[in-house]
Amino acid sequence: MEDLPVEIIGKVLSLLQSVQDLAIASTTCKKWREAVRNHLHTLSFHSDYWPGSKSLSTRRLEVIITQMILQTTGLENLYIFMDEVDAFSASSVTAWLMHTKHTIVRLHYNVNTVPSINIIEKCGRHKLEALALANNPIDHIELAYHKFSCLNYLSLCYVIISMPDLNLLISACPKLKRLSVVHPEFTGTDETTAMEIRSSSLKDIFVEDLGKEDITLEADTLEILHLKDCSPEVFQLIGKGTLRVLKLEEVSAFELGIGDNTENLETVDLSGTALVWQGFYHLLSKASMLKRLRLWNVRIYDSDEEVVDLGSISTNFPQLSHLSICLDLRRRAFHHNLRRSFQMENVTILEVGWRENNVFFSEWVAKLVKICPKLKKLTIFGFVSGAMTNTQCHTLSCFATAFVELMRKHQHIQVGFVFA
Repeated sequence: MEDLPVEIIGKVLSLLQSVQDLAIASTTCKKWREAVRNHLHTLSFHSDYWPGSKSLSTRRLEVIITQMILQTTGLENLYIFMDEVDAFSASSVTAWLMHTKHTIVRLHYNVNTVPSINIIEKCGRHKLEALALANNPIDHIELAYHKFSCLNYLSLCYVIISMPDLNLLISACPKLKRLSVVHPEFTGTDETTAMEIRSSSLKDIFVEDLGKEDITLEADTLEILHLKDCSPEVFQLIGKGTLRVLKLEEVSAFELGIGDNTENLETVDLSGTALVWQGFYHLLSKASMLKRLRLWNVRIYDSDEEVVDLGSISTNFPQLSHLSICLDLRRRAFHHNLRRSFQMENVTILEVGWRENNVFFSEWVAKLVKICPKLKKLTIFGFVSGAMTNTQCHTLSCFATAFVELMRKHQHIQVGFVFA
């Protein structure tokens, strides 16, 4: 250890997750104190992973964090998560941010203060590349002053912000690539106000837990769109056809407008989502480069005879290689379209699941395997209740027998089972 360069010691100490261990290390010897002071690049304070933090007073926590931060000179990554902790002094938190403003590259911040402070005004903007804020108010964004010239990742979780300030903040980030917005509380708006986001550099956006606000997204370079737990009546994407990944989880959008942005789609992942299949399929009809399609517990608004047509999918998505599907097998039309003569030539990975085990399932899977001649891997997802009736036990027994026969017939296929 005596021959170890002080720079390397600083990098090793930056990996410590324990505040106590780091405090002890900084008092070990002169060389280690120098490593902490000049070469420590990461500090993490997380109330959930800080043993004993719940027994310390807020004032004591404040003092410890202040001492640790102020003894460093080159801090690049600062993570402060103080959940279920009383509010800190605004002056102390301001001192942390001002001390690191010229060196900080990544800041993850979840701290309550009295009085509240506008973190956008206090944090360093010169080198900042990643900023994650949670449970904080953001207001009075001034585009001329609040300029984040290097920021490429922005996460806003449970923040209080107005719609104009959100757009001003995004506009202040000319290099923004990834944006995450979770359960925002928009001030000065009502439920009918649309959430409008504009960015010329954005490539990846994640939006979760948004109410009935309509969403309009104008992003010419967007590649990944992920919506979760949202119920907008209208979603509109204005772009230039760069979208590669579309993921919708528990989304209920009556009007999904992605227009001509599907030509380069490679992955479509729908789970727990309610949609009109024919309308959605029409949007995807130009996605000839689609390689992965996941339809999991999708709720179809159409009539009983308007269901997912695997024959049309095989025709329109010739490059499809990974298919995941879990739908309502009680629909007769779904079985009827498997009687048609077609094959999914390039599907090598197949994942199937059931909402409830029934007599149709094993027969349905056998048909799917038959139309996938290049299949290499099959995974079955299911649910087995702890207390089953005699009928359910008989169905499960038939299921097991059928799949043993299926595996014997297709020994070249790797078969796996995942039960909840």
